[in-house]
Amino acid sequence: MTGVRAQQKEKTRRQLIDAALSQLSAERSFSSLSLREVAKEAGLAPTSFYRHFADMDELGLTLVDEAGLTLRQLMRQARQRIEKGGSVINISVRTFMEFIDDNANIFRLLLRERSGTSAEFRAAVSREIRYFTLELADYLQAANQLDHQIAQYQADAAVTVVFSAGADALDMNQAEREELSHRTISQLRFIARGAADFSSRIKNKKTT
Repeated sequence: MTGVRAQQKEKTRRQLIDAALSQLSAERSFSSLSLREVAKEAGLAPTSFYRHFADMDELGLTLVDEAGLTLRQLMRQARQRIEKGGSVINISVRTFMEFIDDNANIFRLLLRERSGTSAEFRAAVSREIRYFTLELADYLQAANQLDHQIAQYQADAAVTVVFSAGADALDMNQAEREELSHRTISQLRFIARGAADFSSRIKNKKTT
């Protein structure tokens, strides 16, 4: 019986999370949502909300955590595609643009709360982006035999470029996104070449 109750509780919690995400849009931010609206969208009484979250802020922080997890899963998905062959940068950008298509509201949440009025939300978003960047840096260092610091610099620059492109892509049609993808791929290639060059110089200095 306990197992069934736990499953039902998790199902209801998931309904609230999905309900909040479904109401986000280009015109609507998380801060504009009310507890009653989220509960109604989830098909629940407002009092049921408090069995899962202390308040809307806790729900919002949970959404940020989910967004971070989705980003890291995205990177792992891209790696699996890369292992089957193809350009690392090309596949990574294409995978990210697919993420924007499938998870526009999650990405909007990250963009908005990254510079929002809540210090707690800003810190949570920064933390998730930092985790994502560190994982990318570790991958770049291992895959390209880069100096650790250079890999970190490359990851920081790549995430900045890709997030900026993602923000632009939200309001673009398919043809515009395609052009944006090509431009982003070129920018990341420039960054990668610079990182490889700097890393090579550092290695040469150490051996002389």
